[in-house]
Amino acid sequence: MSVSLWCEEVDEVQAGAQGGEVAVRAPWDPSVSGQRVVQRLLQLEERYLPSQLYVSLVQREPKRREELTKWALEVCCECGCDESVFPLAASLLDRYLSTTLSLPVSPSCLAAACILVASKLTESEAVTADTLRAAAEYEFLSSNLREMERIVLGTLRWDVAAVTPQDFIPHFLSCLEELHGGDLEVGDFILTLRRHSDTLAAMCVCDTRFLGTPPSLIAAAALNSALRGLEGRSQREMRHMTSKLATLCQTDLAVLQCYSELVEGALRERLRSGLRNSEEEEEKFDRLEEDRATTPTDLREIDL
Repeated sequence: MSVSLWCEEVDEVQAGAQGGEVAVRAPWDPSVSGQRVVQRLLQLEERYLPSQLYVSLVQREPKRREELTKWALEVCCECGCDESVFPLAASLLDRYLSTTLSLPVSPSCLAAACILVASKLTESEAVTADTLRAAAEYEFLSSNLREMERIVLGTLRWDVAAVTPQDFIPHFLSCLEELHGGDLEVGDFILTLRRHSDTLAAMCVCDTRFLGTPPSLIAAAALNSALRGLEGRSQREMRHMTSKLATLCQTDLAVLQCYSELVEGALRERLRSGLRNSEEEEEKFDRLEEDRATTPTDLREIDL
């Protein structure tokens, strides 16, 4: 039997802020998927959850934490990072704050250090310190960022390979494909489903209402909500998939349905908030134009 050591990496051009750089990506390996891998992830995820004290303190005043996570998400998107970078950076941020229970002098420096560590761990080309400083409008120096990186690593004892919702999503999708005997082929439907579930999971990571929720439950709820939103399957098939997701993340079906509704509710709130902000910006622009039109010209501006 011939054995090949060729890893079959593929070159993908990232259309991010880094200007079309080529990143080497390994293809999906089915041999490292399935129930065995999901079970191992389930055993590890509780190890990386923040403390209940931290969760309760943050949920009382969620504004600062949500600002930091949203800023981190924007930076990751602008830099064209892999979808696994942001949830890992948010996990590092929560675990660090859960240990110290205090914000540093520069919170943006802390968030940038978490992005830097997550990027180094998951990508072949890490986000540069200059890029992070520019995103923070040069609020801190490169030396401050390096020192904060060492503080985060020391506080977490270098245990930074945390389990996130994005670790579960591809395995859940693979199990759903096996459930239908290959009927769910890797095509537009699966790619769209993966993209929507990644987006919903990132939204949950930013939302403090999901803070302390196991990553497996967030991933299953995001995937279930994406399935319901796409409406590409029959009701019977949808119930079968939802039941399979509940079994995979070892939770009750009613709990998964409840969290799926919470995800959909959070999405509706986010969409309404975005629409409201857009309308406010338009009204502000219209008022500015009206003020300009009705403001009398100063006599000194008339050339006689």
